[in-house]
Amino acid sequence: MTKTTYREAVRAGLREALRGDPRVFLMGEDVGRYGGAYACSRGLLEEFGPERIRDTPLSESVFVGAGIGAALGGMRPIVEVMTVNFSLLALDQIVNNAATIRHMSGGQFSVPLVVRMATGGGRQVAAQHSHSLEGWYAHIPGIKVVTPATVTDAKGMLLAALKEPDPVFIFEHAYLYPTEGELDESATVDLTRASVRRSGRDVSIVTFGGSLWKALEAADRLAGEGIEAEVIDLRSLRPLDTPTILASVAKTHRAVIVDEGWRTGSFAAEVSAQIMEGGFYDLDGPVARVCSAEVPIPYPKHLEDAALPNVGAIVRCVKEVTAAHG
Repeated sequence: MTKTTYREAVRAGLREALRGDPRVFLMGEDVGRYGGAYACSRGLLEEFGPERIRDTPLSESVFVGAGIGAALGGMRPIVEVMTVNFSLLALDQIVNNAATIRHMSGGQFSVPLVVRMATGGGRQVAAQHSHSLEGWYAHIPGIKVVTPATVTDAKGMLLAALKEPDPVFIFEHAYLYPTEGELDESATVDLTRASVRRSGRDVSIVTFGGSLWKALEAADRLAGEGIEAEVIDLRSLRPLDTPTILASVAKTHRAVIVDEGWRTGSFAAEVSAQIMEGGFYDLDGPVARVCSAEVPIPYPKHLEDAALPNVGAIVRCVKEVTAAHG
């Protein structure tokens, strides 16, 4: 294994895909000459040229739609949307076209499209660049929704997504891009399976994306106080690996879900419902959730920190759950 940053792992995945398949091309805002808003495509324009690294106008509906058309035409486009908030401008293309064409054509057409976008807060870029809307996308049949949290998944999920016959949406938490980790080149990445990142006996912490590392840090703190938390990284929101969640809850009998989305209508609510439907009799008490405050993500750092799930909040929540039902 080699140590690398999340950003470099994404770039390595892009480079490998472009080298390995002439049908693959990357397009989006600033992906070419600028090297990508998060530097994930830096150097690729010089290596592969403007036919395969395409800068687009500032019109998400247009270039996501172009990606759908290219996929229908036999290409393997990777479309980069600068931030999840901007993807809302392409919802018509995503919901009414990308997700429905296989169904509405009776299986005659598929859309092998990969869309990457940055998500999440914590970088002081204010409300229009900081939300976590991947739970919204997980509501849509016809697409896969994945949330790589490690450098191995950042590369592996991209390469796996390009093998899929239907659209895959990859949500990369922007806070992770500069973080470092061990890249396991030999790992086989499954777009449908969750991963147990830490084993424990007392409580299951279920999370995904950028919140994984907060959950793991919280688990370390809790271990110092005699509480052994199991940490589940969902990795994929659609399809959701419910069996792995239920197996963990059957062992620990308690569940805390950490989701950077807003609590009301959150993906955490869906996970909670799955646990209640499939694991109710394994629970020693109610499922608990740690989510973002019900406000647009603030710009000032102290307010942003207060609005987002944090390690202290996870620790407090787990202590409440284990104490109340201990």
